[in-house]
Amino acid sequence: MIGRVTQRETTPYEALRVRLASHLVGVYPDRDSDDLADRLLAAFRVPLDCVEPGAHVNNWTQSDIVAITYGDSVVAPDQRPLVTLRRFFERELSDVVSAVHILPFFPYSSDDGFSVIDYKAVDSRLGDWGDVTDFGRRFKLMADLVANHASAESRWFQNYVARKRPGKLLFFEASPDDDLSLVVRPRTSPLLRKVETADGPRHVWCTFSHDQIDLDYSNPDLLIEMVKVLRLYLERGIKIFRLDAVAFLWKQPGTTSLHLPQTHEIIKIFRLLLEHRAPDSIVITETNVPNRENLMYFGNGNEAHAIYNFSLAPLLLYTMLTGDCRHLKTWQMSMPPAQFGTAYFNFIASHDGIGLRPAEGLLEPEELQRMISAVESFGGRITYRRADGGEERPYEINVSLFDAMSGGIDGVPDGHRFERFICAHTIMLALEGIPGFYIHSLLATPNELRKLEQTGRNRSINRANLDADTLKTRLQDPDDERTRVFRELKRRIHIRKLQDAFHPNATQYTLHLGRHIFAFWRQSMDRSQSIFAIHNVSGEMQEVSLAEVNLIVTDDWVDLISGQPISDRGGCLVFQPYQSMWLSNRF
Repeated sequence: MIGRVTQRETTPYEALRVRLASHLVGVYPDRDSDDLADRLLAAFRVPLDCVEPGAHVNNWTQSDIVAITYGDSVVAPDQRPLVTLRRFFERELSDVVSAVHILPFFPYSSDDGFSVIDYKAVDSRLGDWGDVTDFGRRFKLMADLVANHASAESRWFQNYVARKRPGKLLFFEASPDDDLSLVVRPRTSPLLRKVETADGPRHVWCTFSHDQIDLDYSNPDLLIEMVKVLRLYLERGIKIFRLDAVAFLWKQPGTTSLHLPQTHEIIKIFRLLLEHRAPDSIVITETNVPNRENLMYFGNGNEAHAIYNFSLAPLLLYTMLTGDCRHLKTWQMSMPPAQFGTAYFNFIASHDGIGLRPAEGLLEPEELQRMISAVESFGGRITYRRADGGEERPYEINVSLFDAMSGGIDGVPDGHRFERFICAHTIMLALEGIPGFYIHSLLATPNELRKLEQTGRNRSINRANLDADTLKTRLQDPDDERTRVFRELKRRIHIRKLQDAFHPNATQYTLHLGRHIFAFWRQSMDRSQSIFAIHNVSGEMQEVSLAEVNLIVTDDWVDLISGQPISDRGGCLVFQPYQSMWLSNRF
């Protein structure tokens, strides 16, 4: 009798090795993909008994709120800034914020951290790894993998100049004779930098600045090194990984060098490794590009878990300045729902500014210019990029969002800054996705003109360093306008966190209530809760007929923000300028 041969079941580790190899073929077709997969698994120290991560798992709920901050946004004398910052968050935001994105905390030479000298060290001016891990014990921690470029002062680049390893082959070179006419960049400086090395002059690629030298991922040794960096961050308690400027990762003369297929394969590799060691980790891509291009980074549910929703910021600012939500509504209706296991990361202010490329095709050039002019009258600055043909075009608005909301599109302050600012954030809190609050929006920090003058860099206008004692005193003053912003934002965040209908993946439909009312319907995934989120984006009183909202007559309804019940189903809702209502059938 011949016995049956049973086929051994493939383990998750073996399946991961096969999947890695399949992606590596797309990046390095002339290399041994199986060998490279083994090197990656070893570099990331994936255990042989790893568990296959679940498909389409949402590693977030409606209670997840992300705060974005520099390590020294709050400072105190004779105290490490990371310690000061953690104590501020524990005292003021421990019941509000679930995750904290600490912007690059590594030794750096420029760009406030995004020109990294040493990926594996913490800037001693901020603290040490112990301070970072302490933060991670209290909050989910988000950190940047600055994967596209490294500092000209890094050991890697110094070795490149000396023609030594590691570093000799890690930076991307090109020739001034190459066809670079199609390359898309966010800066106006020359793309190539001439460098005198130990074996003669060479030209290195610099997407952002001549202090930020682009790395060369055509060398798989670089990918191995970056995977080791990723592993270190994971082992130090980081759960959310922001892939900075990742769209530019793969360079190829004669192309745009933006969104190339190899870039997408590398993102898939990063995600595969992370989710097999830490299934609750999250990969988020930072791609400040037009909306349709940005959506590509979801892949087929196998690239980013979350993408920065870059178009929201300029569209919502335009809406609040004009009192007209037509463009915002048209965009929202065109946005595909994020499938389970993916989510939008919603934000309307950041450490950089309000990007304008994500508004391309959504706002007309003259509308963009009107918005730019208005914000300039409120003290904002404009950063430019070099477009095709060498033309300079506006790239981003640099401004404190609190000051950007000072008035209308005519650029004249009108006394509605508080209401306009709160309304904008109330919209963000209600939209499909995970909300992210820049610390200087939570604190309603105005334009930091002194720092702008000191550095001469436009982005410094929204990167203030606040004294901890002064801030603590101010936040105890109930009459201070900025304190009122802080308290009201916290109150509305608390309300949001309790609503199943505000889960980042809950159903969303846009309502059509006119150009001055931005409204949408959210429904919880178990269908037990509905919320009609209705916002007057104008400086005039507005009325909304309840017949247009179509509340279910068998349910009781209440405005969650004011606490007022809705009793007259046939009547009208009256909205004061910039007032919001969240009408819910469960409270």
